[in-house]
Amino acid sequence: MSEPVITQKQPYKTKLEKGKSYAWCACGRSTKQPFCDGSHADTGFKPVVVKTEETKTVFFCGCKMTAGQPYCDGRHNSL
Repeated sequence: MSEPVITQKQPYKTKLEKGKSYAWCACGRSTKQPFCDGSHADTGFKPVVVKTEETKTVFFCGCKMTAGQPYCDGRHNSL
């Protein structure tokens, strides 16, 4: 597996709606960041699916280097 593409060095502030599922792009190749568009085919990466139980705002990782996928852990500050 290769390294993911860094799409931005800051998180994506995203509002999630209760009862919906979201697929976070782990490879960084999607044109619909921070969400998956299937561009990971043949890369060894798979999207991380999040299902929300409540409407809330989250910070999805933009650098793709977080240890807490799919959420930002501040790792972009050291890139």
